[in-house]
Amino acid sequence: MVAEDIIAALQLPEQARVNQRVAKKLLIENLAPTTSDRQQINDGVEEVQWVAALKPGNCGIPAYRDAQREYVEAAVLHLNLRQSARPARLIELLHRAVPHPTLVLVSTPDSLQLSVCHKRWAQNEAGKIVLDGDIATVALQAAPHVKADFLAAVSLERQPRSNLYAFYQGWVDTLLALQAAYLTGSFRMASSPPDAAARHQALQACIELQAQIGAVRTLAQKAQQIARQVELNLQLKQLQKALDEAQAKL
Repeated sequence: MVAEDIIAALQLPEQARVNQRVAKKLLIENLAPTTSDRQQINDGVEEVQWVAALKPGNCGIPAYRDAQREYVEAAVLHLNLRQSARPARLIELLHRAVPHPTLVLVSTPDSLQLSVCHKRWAQNEAGKIVLDGDIATVALQAAPHVKADFLAAVSLERQPRSNLYAFYQGWVDTLLALQAAYLTGSFRMASSPPDAAARHQALQACIELQAQIGAVRTLAQKAQQIARQVELNLQLKQLQKALDEAQAKL
């Protein structure tokens, strides 16, 4: 699967398509606060393509505004990276640079990822827009039936259309459903906003527990004393039980 397959699955309105390459010089001027970041862009970025700009006038979805944010547009960008790139940092820089909520397709020589993150106004600097919460980045490496279900679910027509915030949250929930499918083996969209929020909490718990299990397993392999090995194996059983319980909530 390549980025073009995802773009086709999104079923973006033709009038919303931009299809313009973003100059690397512009990226460096707008994305790179440090010398290291500038070097990363020069060495790691092959190309950035602005795929689409979804606005009320070209997609029929109303804008959204409350005390925290204003969504008048949602962007779709394709970030094409070289083998030497540090994807996580470049994805973060791109999300920070675009003032609108953005779906980022990330291509590397050996992977394809999708990334989303909400935006809000800064609390202590008028007019400044910052990231709202963690960046969610999910690799597309699922089984064929999971990919097929995901591609059907990510279509613009399958997202909520009451306003651009609800619409973008639909994409966030779809990515979380894909992430959950890696643990459950099947793709299932949340049935309601509370269900989506509960799934997000369960996913976070699974990620944390998996990291803890990996760390304890490493310690157990290195332990020399039998008593210490027994203690760590007991911890592993407890963590695995907690992981099973968290996965059951997905």
